[in-house]
Amino acid sequence: MSATPEGTAPSQGTLMRTLYELTDGAIARLYAELGMPDYRPRYSPVVRALVASGPMTIRELASAIGVTHSAASQTVSQMRRAGFVTLETGSDARQRIVHLTGRAREALPLIEAEWEATARAAAELDAELPMPLGEVMLAAVRALERRPFRDRILAAGLREHI
Repeated sequence: MSATPEGTAPSQGTLMRTLYELTDGAIARLYAELGMPDYRPRYSPVVRALVASGPMTIRELASAIGVTHSAASQTVSQMRRAGFVTLETGSDARQRIVHLTGRAREALPLIEAEWEATARAAAELDAELPMPLGEVMLAAVRALERRPFRDRILAAGLREHI
C-alpha cells in the first residue's frame, strides 16, 4: 500500500482503490496470463446476462446487471472494441441491441470457470474477515443511498466554507 504521512491511516478512497486493485486487478492479470489480456472482469456480468437472456438493449442489460445505463453503455463500448459483443439497431432507431460474438462464446468456459473460482476465493476471504466483505459494501451503499456522502461531508463542517 502507498505510504501515508507518519501516524496517519490511509483514507477510505485509498483503501477502496487498493481493495479494488487487489481483487479486480488480480482477476484482470489472471485473464492476461490465460491469453485474454483485453478481457476485463467488468465484462463478466454482461456476458453472463447475455448468455442467460439472449440479446438485449443496453437499458435492459443495465437493469439486469444492476448498473446505470451510462455504465452499461461504456462497458458495452469497451467490449465491442475488444470484439466480445456487437451492436444492432433495434426496432426503435434509438435502441441498440447487444449480442455476444463468437469470440465471447469461445471464451465462455474460461469466463464461467473464473466466475466460479472467484466466488470460492471470495468466500475464503470472507471467512477471514470479521464480517463478509459483500455485506459491509452493501450496507455502505444502502447508507449512502439514504444519505449521500456529499451531504455527510457538508454536515461535518464543509458547509460553512461554501
